[in-house]
Amino acid sequence: MRILLVALLVSLLGAQPASAQPDLGPDHVQTRFGPMGPAGRDLLQKVALAGLWEGPAGRMGLEKSASPLVQEAGRHLIDGHADLDRRTVELARTLNVELPTRPSEAQQGWLDEMEAAPARSAEFDRVFANRLRAAHGGVYKFLAAVRTGTRNTAIRDYAKVCMDTVLDHMTVLEATGVVDFADTEAIPLALVAQPSSAAPTPSVSRVAQQNPQYAQPQQSDSLPDGAIGLGVLALVVAGLWFWTSGRSSRRMHP
Repeated sequence: MRILLVALLVSLLGAQPASAQPDLGPDHVQTRFGPMGPAGRDLLQKVALAGLWEGPAGRMGLEKSASPLVQEAGRHLIDGHADLDRRTVELARTLNVELPTRPSEAQQGWLDEMEAAPARSAEFDRVFANRLRAAHGGVYKFLAAVRTGTRNTAIRDYAKVCMDTVLDHMTVLEATGVVDFADTEAIPLALVAQPSSAAPTPSVSRVAQQNPQYAQPQQSDSLPDGAIGLGVLALVVAGLWFWTSGRSSRRMHP
């Protein structure tokens, strides 16, 4: 009996928890930063897309507006996306993610609106501030969802930088004084959240339903369920060991 108990205890302690390496599905790949899934790839592609139209929009703000506040917002857009573009290209290369090279049809349409508005006019300032503020509001929600759920440390750090940049841009755009917060149709948020043209991926909500790690933050300091189960079994085996030892002892010493 003792030999069987010892063998069982050794096999249990040497077993790997089944949940230690979960199968995340074919859409995920393992990297040295953690698993990389559709949400991480979509994040890189959407930030690249944002830079393709917001950088040129910032330059138009400097050149076409007579408002110092709009010009200041343009400078923030130019500087912020120059930094994000560099980070995006480097991380995409590291994680083997293809990036878009031109704005989406909707984004090009917003640039065309700014081009068509007369220089140094109130119309230009209105189009500039409202289109960009609405776009940044939608993107900020997307960034927060990815930042909250991803298990990839590189994507998590990158999303934090993106959120800081987007919040800065929202702040300077609001400071222009021409953002119309009642105009909820300035940019349909469905267009902001559409998959990028480089490699369409599921929406964040669908990814969260299919892959719970995108719906809940990773709890790095919690024990896996498998490890808890092994601990319970080890205690049971130890109890049986002491119980049989006690019975043997009583037989030898009545």
